[in-house]
Amino acid sequence: MDSPSPAARSATTPEAERTIAFQGLPGAYSDLSCRHAYPGWTTLPSPSFEAAMQAVREGRAALAMLPCENSLAGRVPDIHRLLPESGLHVVGEHFERVEHCLLAPKGASIATLKRAHSHPMALGQVLKVLKELDLQAVIEADTAGAAALIAERGGVEDAAIASALAAEVYGLEILRRNVEDEAHNTTRFYVMSRTPLPPPYGPGEWVTSFVFRVRNIPAALYKALGGFATNGVNMTKLESYMVNGAFTATQFLADVDGHPEEPHLARALEELRFFSADLRILGTYRAHPYRLAQREGN
Repeated sequence: MDSPSPAARSATTPEAERTIAFQGLPGAYSDLSCRHAYPGWTTLPSPSFEAAMQAVREGRAALAMLPCENSLAGRVPDIHRLLPESGLHVVGEHFERVEHCLLAPKGASIATLKRAHSHPMALGQVLKVLKELDLQAVIEADTAGAAALIAERGGVEDAAIASALAAEVYGLEILRRNVEDEAHNTTRFYVMSRTPLPPPYGPGEWVTSFVFRVRNIPAALYKALGGFATNGVNMTKLESYMVNGAFTATQFLADVDGHPEEPHLARALEELRFFSADLRILGTYRAHPYRLAQREGN
């Protein structure tokens, strides 16, 4: 994924052609994901998901790397809400193995630690080591921010749960690697662009992401999804959430295997449109090798 895409070339400045935005500080897992997926590109830290999207909309970055779900913690809050109204398009996916490290300033040791700082999602993924070492969990805005705070504060009683990259960026010692509770801890990311990239249909494995709202009639969701079953379309993600705080208006975010030009998916989407008040395709993109490997393993 290191060659500039058409979406990247559509950015407004030469500097942005190989720039990818992410939420968080330098050394965040999203930063690490950007470097792995697009080696040689400039990574652009952003204070929020919305700010990362805005960087792409304004042409300061060609792409944005946005986490959508984690194999341990589930979906990432707010992403499902922001995607449909972002004005951006999903042009790829990336899976990043999350390898949490216990980081501390020089001079600290496992024996001196009393507190561990990190994002709440990260803290929820290291419950075993927190219990083993009797560490108090302290919530911070993000993992890299926790590392930056610990580096600035110094001392021997506070540690951060963050990446090895964060240790390098902020000059911290790695007291223990791979402290996550489960070895399969993996985060999936959407790669977003200002320009839609509907790839020409051809050989290969595809994923299509879309949002839809069903009509307010009995069994509407059952009928809407029936077309995917009868046409043999594999749905790998389906999330529901309220729209504008109304309990009667539910929107769904879905991922399915396939390209809209494949006859079986085209028929399923046609049936979905019939039973939906609104249907928007967010993007069609190549399936990531991690997805394919998991499919083969099952």
